Amino acid sequence: MELVLNVLLVVTSLLLIVLILLHRGKGGGLSSMFGGAASASLSGSSVVEKNLNRLTVLTAAIWAVCIVGLGILVKVAA
Repeated sequence: MELVLNVLLVVTSLLLIVLILLHRGKGGGLSSMFGGAASASLSGSSVVEKNLNRLTVLTAAIWAVCIVGLGILVKVAA
């Protein structure tokens, strides 16, 4: 179980890094380099940006559950 949580933690950590870098910031971020500049001209947030937000929140929730699960496993094992 601990191995599964460790692997899931590494995968979600890397995915969070990528997802956060893809978000559009004040300067456009990395999303503008991959075709996000075309949607930046539209008013409001696009569907892609909303889905990116949802995916980032879901990944962060899974990451947090892994952290708590590993903490409980380490405390019980000690």
